[in-house]
Amino acid sequence: MQANVGGADRLVRIIAGLILLSLVWLVPTNWGWLGIVPLMTGLIRWCPAYLPFGLNSCKR
Repeated sequence: MQANVGGADRLVRIIAGLILLSLVWLVPTNWGWLGIVPLMTGLIRWCPAYLPFGLNSCKR
């Protein structure tokens, strides 16, 4: 698995994931659990959705 999520993209994903996860406790809804997806893709620096499109936000 080669990294395909770069620095700024990674930071945005981690922040968005944490914000969404905080909704689980602030607002009684299950939609906040979707924050796991951007959080994990930001932490492991790999996004499977980028593969079919050939996208890569890492510096070369």
